[in-house]
Amino acid sequence: MSGPLGWVEPEFAHPVRRIAGRAVDFRRSIAVMAVVNRTPDSFYDRGATFGLDAAVAAGRRAIEQGAAWIDIGGAKFGPGPAIPVADEIDRVVPVVAALAGAGAALSVDTFHAEVAAAAIAAGADVINDTTGVHDPALAEVVGASDATLVITHSRAEPRRWFPRPQYDDVVSEIAAFLEERTALAVAHGVPEERIVLDPGHDLNKNTLHSLELTRRFGELTRLGFPLVAAVSNKDFIGEALDRPREGRLAGSLAAAVFCVAQGARILRMHNVVESVDAARTVEAILGWREPAFLRHNMVDGPNEEP
Repeated sequence: MSGPLGWVEPEFAHPVRRIAGRAVDFRRSIAVMAVVNRTPDSFYDRGATFGLDAAVAAGRRAIEQGAAWIDIGGAKFGPGPAIPVADEIDRVVPVVAALAGAGAALSVDTFHAEVAAAAIAAGADVINDTTGVHDPALAEVVGASDATLVITHSRAEPRRWFPRPQYDDVVSEIAAFLEERTALAVAHGVPEERIVLDPGHDLNKNTLHSLELTRRFGELTRLGFPLVAAVSNKDFIGEALDRPREGRLAGSLAAAVFCVAQGARILRMHNVVESVDAARTVEAILGWREPAFLRHNMVDGPNEEP
């Protein structure tokens, strides 16, 4: 690991993963995880993909635009009344079934074991638990399958408000939480090589916490797992810049690329085209991928066709 603002080389215990039937080497690739929410009150799109047809179309469009993962949610993270499990299943499973085999890893954002089981049966490759394995039964469901589990740091009970969060050392406390919950998941049957971690930008954190988490993101690479940076259009971006949700793209891309330099390998983003371009540019700079084509200064004269 280099200095606090330099390039950080992650300390992967299992760098090559098999996800959605394909080998992924996180030492040399950056995956963009597109967001498709089947909720009427989603944080960013305010229900634009609540309808089934709209959700499926958004997923297909994101795959065409280069997203490697599609994260499908049937209940938002924020506080509010509980969504019945049957309703959540009805929201996410048809989207998974429609997108299965379409070319991306399908992730379902849920903390319910029953939803996870139904989603995996329909073709989901990843379960994204933003409550950090609040229910060990979810880990058991994932452990009994071939799916990957994303363990996210958050402190609130599911769907409950968490006022004025405080930390003595936000990054150290996130790391300790993720280590504890990883051990819990492993104890309930999830192999380490099928675990991914997300430090949870903005989840039960204020803007100063999320900025510090971003600045010190590289410290979390010592945990040995691929890391998600879910920074897209978050409030810490808006408060840093004084921008509304629709004005946070540039700040989101800056935060995402900074996190990649600090070891992130999965970017959970709303704006797929721009995010994929940012990721592919970083990969090209690092020599992980070849340019799409070579033309600039590659000819002998100004009128010569390359």
